[in-house]
Amino acid sequence: DRLKSVTIPNSVTDIGFRAFYNCSKLASVKLSNAIKDIKQNTFYHCLSLTSIDIPNSVTTIEDNAFSECQSLSSIKIPDSVTSLGKEVFYSCDKLTSAIIGNGVDSIEERAFNYCSKLTSVTIGNSVTSIGKGVFSYCVELPSITIPNSVTEIGDEAFYKCYNLKSLNIPNSVKSIGD
Repeated sequence: DRLKSVTIPNSVTDIGFRAFYNCSKLASVKLSNAIKDIKQNTFYHCLSLTSIDIPNSVTTIEDNAFSECQSLSSIKIPDSVTSLGKEVFYSCDKLTSAIIGNGVDSIEERAFNYCSKLTSVTIGNSVTSIGKGVFSYCVELPSITIPNSVTEIGDEAFYKCYNLKSLNIPNSVKSIGD
């Protein structure tokens, strides 16, 4: 639990499942430009991680990859990423800003659940589905614009978003869950 910084060289193409799981002191990560996937639980519970640059080589960010990274303040998902897993940023308490690139086609269940400080979200124009509970308990989120590509919004997508004052839902949306 003493690991504070990691630099992964470009020779590394794969990081295994749970590689940095529960490294609570890990504050700085420089990822290889050859990484294709950020696997399930890779940075789960890295309480001190304040920021991370996701390289354009990444195409998939799996379930719980950054869950409970309680110091993470902003995230930018590059256009190369096509898939965001379930609870990918679950309970990132200090996350204030999220930019989801134009390559992502669906935001899976509870991706930003309990991101209580989230105030700014940009959703890329390839997203067709917003899963169940994606923004639930984002109590500070004031507004969100859903792009014209979205056809489905899952159950409880905005549950307990107490400060949500503006929600733009385009004509492309065919179903909105409970």
